[in-house]
Amino acid sequence: MTTELLAEPITPDGLLAMPNGDDYELVNSELVERHMGAESRWIASRLIWLFGCIYGRKQPGHFFTTDCGYQCFPDDLERVRRPDLSFIRPGRFPGERVPRGYIRIAPDLVVEVISPNDLASEIAVKVEEYLEAGVPLVWVISPDAETVTVHRADGTVTKLHTADELSGENVLPEFRCQVSELFVASEDEPSAE
Repeated sequence: MTTELLAEPITPDGLLAMPNGDDYELVNSELVERHMGAESRWIASRLIWLFGCIYGRKQPGHFFTTDCGYQCFPDDLERVRRPDLSFIRPGRFPGERVPRGYIRIAPDLVVEVISPNDLASEIAVKVEEYLEAGVPLVWVISPDAETVTVHRADGTVTKLHTADELSGENVLPEFRCQVSELFVASEDEPSAE
């Protein structure tokens, strides 16, 4: 991740208006470029596919990918973060209408997939920001270690390995998968041969 310094402070509305604004987060009025490698994108897509396998046409709520920005941080109302994947339960949007700009409520689940350029300290700051904003469940997926670190609002943290089961807990109670499923295509899927 790199931070770009500009002459004038950028606002959330200014970021929303930028043609390539989806490539950035806004922290302390500075643009922070997001670099998500192919492997990280594939894992996030894989997780969406696994959610689809469990829920099918039944909508457990709203899933969002990395293009969705959140402006829900009480300590900095101008901050915009873009998690790799997020989920909001039904009934939280007025009239169940998704807003056109940034989402101003904390999601129920945030997923961050560590990319090659991510620093551990940056990921730790993001996790803390999400928890302080009221996110009950944050998953940090490490492709290199093939682990998922689960952070909860109550302060508990669990590190899961490939043989462990990942659960949506009380946020997505029907969701369960082996952690290994996030990193390897299953035999049931068509191959690219």
